[in-house]
Amino acid sequence: MIFVMIARQVFYEGRVQGVGFRYTVKRIATGFEVVGEVRNLADGRVELKAGGEEEEVTAFLEAIGESELAGHIRRSEVHVIPPLEGARGFEITF
Repeated sequence: MIFVMIARQVFYEGRVQGVGFRYTVKRIATGFEVVGEVRNLADGRVELKAGGEEEEVTAFLEAIGESELAGHIRRSEVHVIPPLEGARGFEITF
């Protein structure tokens, strides 16, 4: 079986700051073999970068959309980005 390493950048819009969004995403990440980061942006959005095997990243992003966070997300915009070099674990960045 061939495992393809991918990375995605997702911008979440809605009521995604001040509601524990980043901490919930970090908790969800512990259930998946993904690396990356999540952070608040000055414009009120949250940016997520996640990398790993395609199946894991896809399942992780789906889990976020099906979690208690779904009610806070008005829109999400997904971009393909190059694999995350040197990333270890999943972190909240500032």
